[in-house]
Amino acid sequence: MTNPLFFFLGKWLNVFMNFFFYFLLIASLNILEANCAKQEWIKSFIQVTPDFPIKGVDFLWYGSLLKDPKAFKSVIQIFSNRYKEAQIDAVVVLESRGFIFGSALAYELEVPLVLIRKKGKLPREVYSVSYGLHYGKDVFELEKSSLNPGQKVLVIDDVLATGGTSRAAAELINQAGAEVLEAAFLIEIVNLKGREQSPFPVFSLLELEGN
Repeated sequence: MTNPLFFFLGKWLNVFMNFFFYFLLIASLNILEANCAKQEWIKSFIQVTPDFPIKGVDFLWYGSLLKDPKAFKSVIQIFSNRYKEAQIDAVVVLESRGFIFGSALAYELEVPLVLIRKKGKLPREVYSVSYGLHYGKDVFELEKSSLNPGQKVLVIDDVLATGGTSRAAAELINQAGAEVLEAAFLIEIVNLKGREQSPFPVFSLLELEGN
C-alpha cells in the first residue's frame, strides 16, 4: 500500500517540476525576444552613406549611437555579459574604430587592452602583416611585448565585412604565440561572407547586407 505522505510529496514534486520547466521555457522565449529587440534597436542607430570612402562601397556609420550614452552602454553591456566568464587574458582591438568598443569592454572586464595599429604607429619592435580591405590594402602591426605565449584573447572591431582585418589580426596574434577565443563585432555585413573566411569564431550584434 502506498504511503499517503509519499503520494502527497510525489504529487507536489511533479507540480513543482512542471512549473519549473514552464518557467525556463518562458524565460528562454523572453531572452530570445529581448535579443531580437536589441538588434532592431541597434539598427535604428545605423546610417548608410553610399560611395564612401570610394565609389561602390556603402559606409555603415553609428555616430548617433556613440552620442547616446544609454545606447553605447547597452552595447558594451551585451558584450560584457557574453565574455565576463570567458577567462580572457586581454582584449585586442583593431585600428581605429575597434578602439571605441574594445577599450570600453576591456575596462568593463578589467583585462589588459592590446592595440593592433597601422604601419609605423608603434614605437617598439613589432610583428607586421599586410592584408586586403574591402576597398584596398594596408599593413597591421602588433608590438612583440604586448602579448605572451599561451594567452587567450578576444578580438574586437566595429564591422565585419570581407574578413581581411580579422585574418591579419589572427596572423599577428599567432606570431605572438597567443590564441584567439573569438572575434566580436557591432555589425556584420553578411553578404560579404567575412564569417566564412574568419580563422576563429565570430559574434556580431547586428547582421546587415551592404556593399
